[in-house]
Amino acid sequence: MAPRSEADIKVTDGAWVPSYAAEVHKIIERHGGRYLSRSGNIRTLEGSPRDSTLIALVVFPSMDAIERFAADPDYKPYGKARQTGSVSHFVVIDDTDVAGAIPYLVAGKM
Repeated sequence: MAPRSEADIKVTDGAWVPSYAAEVHKIIERHGGRYLSRSGNIRTLEGSPRDSTLIALVVFPSMDAIERFAADPDYKPYGKARQTGSVSHFVVIDDTDVAGAIPYLVAGKM
């Protein structure tokens, strides 16, 4: 399984959104990434609802590809604009399976 990144975004000033939406997917694709979801249709099944406008899930072929995307000079102005016009949280979920390492999780296929 390939690593995934999650962007949890609350837009505070939407001026950055049109150019980001039009251009960033090309940069992601250049690094081997592809969107699994880009949605503002967020429904909480358990716990406190997130204060999010959008959540995006992207799969990349490797952790190195994620890091190259994040450091890409072409992405920098878009990332800066997003940071200025939103409250954003980015996380990376690698392909580690902790099953078998924790006594109550049985190792198996993901």
